[in-house]
Amino acid sequence: MSTVATDQQQFAQILGEYQDRVFRLCCAMLGDRALAEEAAQEAFVRIWKALPGFRGESTLSTWIYSIARNACLTARKSKAFERGLSLELPGVRFAAERARAEAPDRSIDILRYVAELPPHYREVILLFHMQEKSYEEVSAMLDLPLGTVKTYLHRARKQLAEALAAGKQPRMTDGGSR
Repeated sequence: MSTVATDQQQFAQILGEYQDRVFRLCCAMLGDRALAEEAAQEAFVRIWKALPGFRGESTLSTWIYSIARNACLTARKSKAFERGLSLELPGVRFAAERARAEAPDRSIDILRYVAELPPHYREVILLFHMQEKSYEEVSAMLDLPLGTVKTYLHRARKQLAEALAAGKQPRMTDGGSR
């Protein structure tokens, strides 16, 4: 069998296994369903092109998530992302509706509070808690030291707890920058 056919089979398998996961990561990072679809598509184009060069120095999932993360970071820099994060964006609305469907008895919409966190805290919280990634996976996906991931998680949880304890109503701001 030729290497092209093998690469096509490998890519088809990767696409089947990771398509939904990559899309959810893109939604979490970008907060916009349309932009997330574009970023996920771009990630898979990059995966297809880079697949023959994958040397297995990291796990396949870490490699895929790193490519997806970079595609999201590229999308953020695009004009489409300049609108900012809003609860009215389809990706955020989709995530909030899914969370409500999974836990309809919850009266606090934690996603509104999470959306207020600074982007670097928000990314870590969404990956660790909503995507259920380990500290190590989040570290690899975001290209951050493990200690930084733990610090960001601690600070993000503290900010969320303070906002909830104070009874602050979330407002939609960017929350600052890195």
